[in-house]
Amino acid sequence: MLQLYFSPMACSLASRIALMEAGLDARYHLVHLRTKQVVDDDSDFHQISPKAAVPVLVLENGERLTESAAVLQYIADLKPDAGLAPRPGDPDRYRLQEWLSFVGSEIHKAFLFPTFWYKDDASLAKPRARIGRTLSVPAAHLADRKFLVGDSFTVADAHLTWALLLLGAAGVDIAQWPSLAAYLQRMQARPMVRDAVATEMALRRTMATSPA
Repeated sequence: MLQLYFSPMACSLASRIALMEAGLDARYHLVHLRTKQVVDDDSDFHQISPKAAVPVLVLENGERLTESAAVLQYIADLKPDAGLAPRPGDPDRYRLQEWLSFVGSEIHKAFLFPTFWYKDDASLAKPRARIGRTLSVPAAHLADRKFLVGDSFTVADAHLTWALLLLGAAGVDIAQWPSLAAYLQRMQARPMVRDAVATEMALRRTMATSPA
């Protein structure tokens, strides 16, 4: 069985959404990112991945795959009939990779990561100044389409959905971009997205109130 190491509402949420949308069974291992511990057994997360970052997907053969873009595409390719990624060789496959890279670099690493991990205003000045221009790109793209790639939900949508959900907690009101607000509403109406988010929000509340 596949195994996913995740932290509630971290970028690994996109991988949970993809697994659920694909109808794939997996065992989920909760990770406390600040302590770098696997909650199941208090083991050192560095033993699972030297990067100590989620997601980590343990494959059926025991190999481990990291980085959201790679994990999401792997999950999609396990169930090609689910349509979570264009088939290899399809020009839209490169569009999928384009959006996965954009979300990972321009929204996640350039804004969300520093916002949640660095608290001084000097470090956050540039990310805050840039995020509006960054979000104008998917906002314009989604002005006349329902999904990022093609005519159906893909793992790129799972990734962007996670990022948009986190933006509110980071102090960015996506209502400034009506197309993004409408897109997020559509994504949250999907049963698997709704269930994945509810599961992780419940876990996040539990972790926040548990003894240190």
